[in-house]
Amino acid sequence: MPLTEPVFLGIDPTSGKKSFTYAVLDKDLRVLSLADGEVEDVVSYVEGQPSTVVAINAPSNLNRGLVEKKLKKEMTGQHQIRGAQMRMCEYELRSHGITVSGTPSNMTSCPSWMQLGFSLYRKLEKMGFSRYPKSDSDHQVLETHPHACYCMLADVAPQPKPSIEGRLQRQLLLYERGVRVRDSMDFFEEITRHKMMKGIWPVELLYLPEHLDALVAAYTAWLAFRKPEQISFIGDEKEGQIVLPEKELKENY
Repeated sequence: MPLTEPVFLGIDPTSGKKSFTYAVLDKDLRVLSLADGEVEDVVSYVEGQPSTVVAINAPSNLNRGLVEKKLKKEMTGQHQIRGAQMRMCEYELRSHGITVSGTPSNMTSCPSWMQLGFSLYRKLEKMGFSRYPKSDSDHQVLETHPHACYCMLADVAPQPKPSIEGRLQRQLLLYERGVRVRDSMDFFEEITRHKMMKGIWPVELLYLPEHLDALVAAYTAWLAFRKPEQISFIGDEKEGQIVLPEKELKENY
């Protein structure tokens, strides 16, 4: 076990304002920080921590053709072409009805948010981070996926994350898991007949979609460290495994 109690970072590289959004939780699931920043900001924060478990909402490796090899044995035609552009973990999530982006086999074909994720993994590894699980390391990093996490926590595919319904749902799921976020049910206490007629909604009580994605990643990092028996790995180690905050995926979401 690490010598020092870690903090738990969830990092989302798909924010529109800055390159990254990151959330930090302590051992009691209190939110220590929730911010947008560039890679230097994330690295600076991590450098100041004696022990850290980081979960990143981005692929940790390119696909190595494992799905293509699998589909060549099982399918023909268009299925093979599609399969070539995803990793085994993404293929398995899709097989359970969870819609996720596929990871290309070369860097130049990857969208910018994936390339940002790759650069962050490399920086953390140069700083001495070990890939989870590494029980004797004070600095560990893992890959997760926010949409897949929320599917498992809700037991269904959640509402679209930009919508008020989707934000309410995600925030409530975190709150019910013990994360010290605002209870999203307070949103309804602020709604009056007058406000509804004027189209005034208390959205300031809800976290932004990218903040919710970073928070669920931080929660997954916390769970992986504190209650590893409650998480699952999906995919092949050669391409990078995704860590999820439930023991098993159900058949379909």
